[in-house]
Amino acid sequence: MTDIQAIADRVEIEALRGEFTDAGMMHDYDRFASLFAHEGAWRMPHIPAEFIGRAQIRAAIERLQDHWEYFVQTVHPGVIRIEGDTALGRSYVAEFGRMRGGSSHLNYALYHDRYVRAHDGWKFSERVYEVRYLDTTPLAGSPLRTPPGQPAA
Repeated sequence: MTDIQAIADRVEIEALRGEFTDAGMMHDYDRFASLFAHEGAWRMPHIPAEFIGRAQIRAAIERLQDHWEYFVQTVHPGVIRIEGDTALGRSYVAEFGRMRGGSSHLNYALYHDRYVRAHDGWKFSERVYEVRYLDTTPLAGSPLRTPPGQPAA
């Protein structure tokens, strides 16, 4: 592997992680599911929940997002270790939001990832969500009523 290829792979994997957050935040469930390999897995042991394959992942993100009145996720870069056409990675997550039932959540977490190079770019072969901190104190703020995908006024 050339140094240029390693740099390109890292940029593509980082873009994949950014697309995950953006697709979820923008309620683009088809795009969200397409970020996983066909038999990819999305796991959240703290719930516990596990979704295998794009159809389950797409249904899961739509169902999960429907529970939130509002939700914000920011992901911070972590490590990426590339081994040919596979890679391992970890990224750091801050989330907050309010559920439609009124409960609030502030989470700090990690994503533990496995990636695979596909014909159309890098995909998640596995994404495991590990919550490290959870605060359920009611959030003081309120959401702006902006439709998904539209900039706030």
